[in-house]
Amino acid sequence: MSTVEFTALFDGQRVALYNFAFNLTRDEEAARDLVQETAYKAYRYLDRYEPHTNLRAWLMTILRNSFINDYRKRRRRQTLHDHTANNYLLDSGDASVHNAGESALTMQEIQSAIDTLEPWARVPFVMHCDGFKYEEISTELNVPLGTVKSRIFFARQKLQAALKSLYKSAHIRDIVD
Repeated sequence: MSTVEFTALFDGQRVALYNFAFNLTRDEEAARDLVQETAYKAYRYLDRYEPHTNLRAWLMTILRNSFINDYRKRRRRQTLHDHTANNYLLDSGDASVHNAGESALTMQEIQSAIDTLEPWARVPFVMHCDGFKYEEISTELNVPLGTVKSRIFFARQKLQAALKSLYKSAHIRDIVD
């Protein structure tokens, strides 16, 4: 396909591309820039276009992917460069804050709560905490994937209930002391 043919075909799709770009960006200038970037990329990769296929779909895909890539790039830039002043942290008083949640339950109490679980729930839960994926646990224990997920869910529920009662008793113990 020659440059003249491509330009004519692209101009026929320009309005649809602009409408799609505006729908994504909600900004006229950004939509025009996105259409321009799509034209550049389409021309640059014209050799990858299969003649007699859906040109509009190919162009829309380029436009959508360009939008997504730009969006992700902007998000990373915003996350990495925090431009806010952190002056409120100066002279804020104590260097640390006492967290009653950390002191109320010790690791031994949590481990003993895990040990009270039935083996059918404890084994997959501990494997999941150790970093195994659901599929790996399923293969290792030779049980269906849904069963593994259910057992881990039930283990979490039982642990939450046990730790909540432990926390309440430890909290009462702290108040009395």
